Amino acid sequence: MRLVVLGCAGSYPSVAAAASSYLVQADDAHGRTWNVLLDLGNGALSPLQRYGDPTTLDAIAVSHLHSDHVADLVVLNVLRRYRPDGPLPAIDVWGPDGTAERLAEMAGKDPATGLDGQFRFRTWDPAAPVVVGPLTLTPVPVEHPVPAFGVLVTGPAEGEPTRAVTLGYTGDTDECAGLDVLAATDLLLCEAGFRDELDDDLRGIHLTGARAGRAAHRAGAGRLVLTHLTAWEDPSDVVAHAASSYAGPIDVATPGATFRL
Repeated sequence: MRLVVLGCAGSYPSVAAAASSYLVQADDAHGRTWNVLLDLGNGALSPLQRYGDPTTLDAIAVSHLHSDHVADLVVLNVLRRYRPDGPLPAIDVWGPDGTAERLAEMAGKDPATGLDGQFRFRTWDPAAPVVVGPLTLTPVPVEHPVPAFGVLVTGPAEGEPTRAVTLGYTGDTDECAGLDVLAATDLLLCEAGFRDELDDDLRGIHLTGARAGRAAHRAGAGRLVLTHLTAWEDPSDVVAHAASSYAGPIDVATPGATFRL
């Protein structure tokens, strides 16, 4: 299983990065590569075309409905629908209740010709994991001002297809029971959108580097990848705060970075 970072900027695209978006890939026993998109925030369609292929997606997983996680799904619909050789087949989009309505609202009049012609909208059920080829996606409720889910991804290890590995993607969250479930994985892709010491009293919205590190330590995450950092935060400071409680390997997500599990 491979994780490719498409966008990692917190809350809005930065000069260097699109907003949140990640591509998870895994090969099945027949050598077919499966592609699952985790979120597609503002500006992320561009790196999806650079580091992946918008025409070969097998499913899309939406963590929550803030625009920095879903805005470019509207233009992904355009890319897939208005093609010289005709529209592509529809793919499943898994997300919170109201995902179809939220995207239609963002698209304006465009749905008159069919957002759901490209997307089959499905609602997350934490009790019903979703199987996409060799990958299993389990939605995990997390704490954010709107209904939000992290995604626990289970799939075959790179080069060892009979061994299962796990990826926990937090989406946006503060500390909660769901975060600890997501952190008990081989790789924790964890947002750190708030600043330690300055935002310590703001709760129920985002994590800080220290909170992310504590979660990784509590659950025994194999690796911590910090993402959704704000443009004004020094990544080295976020890493230092995370490392104050987590002794494992820590990376900062950057566009195009690939992690092999």
